[in-house]
Amino acid sequence: MNPDPHAGYQLLLRQLALYLREAEQILTAWDTYSDEHSHPDGWPHDERAYGFRQAQRDADTWRSFNRIRSGAKDLVATAEVQLQKLPERSIHHHWAWQIGALRTAQERIGALQSEWLDFRASLPESVRPGVEEYDGPLAERNAEAWHYLDEWSLHGQAVLDIHSALRRSQSRPATAPVTALPGRDANPARPRR
Repeated sequence: MNPDPHAGYQLLLRQLALYLREAEQILTAWDTYSDEHSHPDGWPHDERAYGFRQAQRDADTWRSFNRIRSGAKDLVATAEVQLQKLPERSIHHHWAWQIGALRTAQERIGALQSEWLDFRASLPESVRPGVEEYDGPLAERNAEAWHYLDEWSLHGQAVLDIHSALRRSQSRPATAPVTALPGRDANPARPRR
């Protein structure tokens, strides 16, 4: 029995939708915290606590994105192909730009993850999570990735919208011109003279 290739993509789309919801919740919680723990000029009341909470935001966003990280390239590539298949009237002018932004973000996230894995492989076995030599560089990776993760939360909806637009365009019946049947009036609403 062959697995359905569409089922895997549908799962990725559901996971993307979940990421978009979670990223919004994480950002809303961060904005609330930042507003409550900063002076009106933007400086934090307690820089250490603020930095800790910002690192938590970054880690939470990374953790949420991690469920689609390995499929992000496929999401972008499929959206690009789907965009080309859409009828012109169904395309929003900003979709191509958004897909390009997602591709760039996906590439940067991938590069940051590769750098982190290389660094982690170089650590002695005694350096584990919970140790500053491990946690510090991990927090730096998360902080560097946050902008690109945020790009996904801002523009990821385009992937879902393109997919929906393509499904709608494929489910519409083709409209054929209506022709009058031989021996019948082509305009039955017009009274006969």
